[in-house]
Amino acid sequence: MTIEGPLSKVCIGPEATVREALEAIDRGASAIALVTNSDGMLHGVLTDGDIRRGLLRGAQLESKVLEYTNTSPHVVGRDATRASVLDLMRSLRISEIPVVDDGGTLVGLHTLTDIVGRKPLTNLAVIMAGGKGTRLGALTKDTPKPLMTVADRTIIEWIILGLVESGITNIYVSVAYLAGKIMDHLGDGSRLGCSIKYLHEDPEKPLNTAGALGLLHHEVKEINEAVIVTNADLMVRYSASELLSFHEAKGAAVTVAARPYTHQVPFGVLEIGDDRSISSVVEKPTVEFEISTGIYAVSPEALAMVPYMEPYSMPELVKACIDESKTVAAWPIDSDWIDVGTPKDLATAKGQ
Repeated sequence: MTIEGPLSKVCIGPEATVREALEAIDRGASAIALVTNSDGMLHGVLTDGDIRRGLLRGAQLESKVLEYTNTSPHVVGRDATRASVLDLMRSLRISEIPVVDDGGTLVGLHTLTDIVGRKPLTNLAVIMAGGKGTRLGALTKDTPKPLMTVADRTIIEWIILGLVESGITNIYVSVAYLAGKIMDHLGDGSRLGCSIKYLHEDPEKPLNTAGALGLLHHEVKEINEAVIVTNADLMVRYSASELLSFHEAKGAAVTVAARPYTHQVPFGVLEIGDDRSISSVVEKPTVEFEISTGIYAVSPEALAMVPYMEPYSMPELVKACIDESKTVAAWPIDSDWIDVGTPKDLATAKGQ
């Protein structure tokens, strides 16, 4: 197996020299070279620190690297989330972690600022973070809901890291209530591996759940691809790239990420005929619906339908598309999903 793409820049073979390792580190603009066998298996890693220590011990530029290679490096699997990897880097005080499959084959490289080997997406994402979070009561008096913490990270950071993991690094955040705190916390996004810009709503005139898209359409003149839109109070793991692929395949104006929601009626339900006679009794039945998760893919044609600087909701946009006979699709999410809207929801997200 041959390692291809950007990942190949940092890969060397077991017979490589110190000079070739330094060249790989320079090509990759990182601090690591990955030693791989001919079949793509990760044999070890070599950092610039390893080389420096080797040179101090007498290594020459033409010396073989294996003597100085760490053959038991820290690695993660394909399913490791970007957030968990960053936390691991922080705890180990390292800045690169290779990604391997179940057989030990090298498939990627996490760095502090990027995921080498991941397919980058040029699509934009918009995170709706302007709401007051009134259902959380006093918890959001001084702290906007997106900055509530779950597992040592704010909710909005989990959302951003999920987008980055999917390859989306151009992100807009709509802000209104306590906007300064969100902007101060996130900054330009560089520490999270992305670029963040802000869409400013008037706190005295909230634009509802879709109005910020009118701001986006006004500020970014040429949007030729679907935009990922997500609420800022969700704890869910999903693939934005898979959502976008589904959206494109359906030729949809809007795609709604949907998931099953079940509700058990706590009473016996009667089947009653027109003459008021009962034909059956179903004790505490469970009913199931598919609900909107607050995550969407929105095509440029639908973005253009959102009014500028006027309140507008996602249900209104969906209805407008349906009324104009545009395709509106439902993409299924089967992972756990929490809408952090109430103190109880927040406690659930925290595992309490």
